[in-house]
Amino acid sequence: MTLRVLLIDENEDRADAVRISLLESGCDVVGVMPHHADLIRHVRAAAADVIVCDVDDPSRDTIESMRALNRDEPRPVVMFVDRSDPTRIADAMEAGVAAYVIEGLAPGRVRAVIDVAVARFRGHPELKSELARAKSALNERKLIERAKGILMDTRNMSEDEAYRTMRRLAMDQGKRLVDVASTVVSLAQILRES
Repeated sequence: MTLRVLLIDENEDRADAVRISLLESGCDVVGVMPHHADLIRHVRAAAADVIVCDVDDPSRDTIESMRALNRDEPRPVVMFVDRSDPTRIADAMEAGVAAYVIEGLAPGRVRAVIDVAVARFRGHPELKSELARAKSALNERKLIERAKGILMDTRNMSEDEAYRTMRRLAMDQGKRLVDVASTVVSLAQILRES
């Protein structure tokens, strides 16, 4: 698959060398911009797959543009910079930059870095999905524990009895255990408020 690359570089000579290297490596350079202004609009207009940004020192505005891009038009972003700054690196990664390469851009290695960034970007939704599933399972477990506690306090049940009671109700009603637990917690709240 041919990658459509939008290149951001304020240095025209460097941008031209990178553009040539990208073309030679099989990429389609769909635009060259001197700065990040109106980045989302340019990404949409060019239908870019990847953004390659080469800056001497990324400003707060550059990082915020990357954050907005990640929020509104998620794409792999490769950022080449000349200076190392741990705070900027952390900010860029938090903003969704897939690869942050220090000591500038070497035209010959751009494609390899892009390929790594694309792979990392594609794996990111899977990680987010796994994290969401884990959080959901934890929240369900907390709800079940809370419902067991309510039954133990109000019905003088052991933990095992409370669990078995909710499980039996879930099976009898064709519901999930967490749904029964939610009902128990909701009813307890209503009874407390009455």
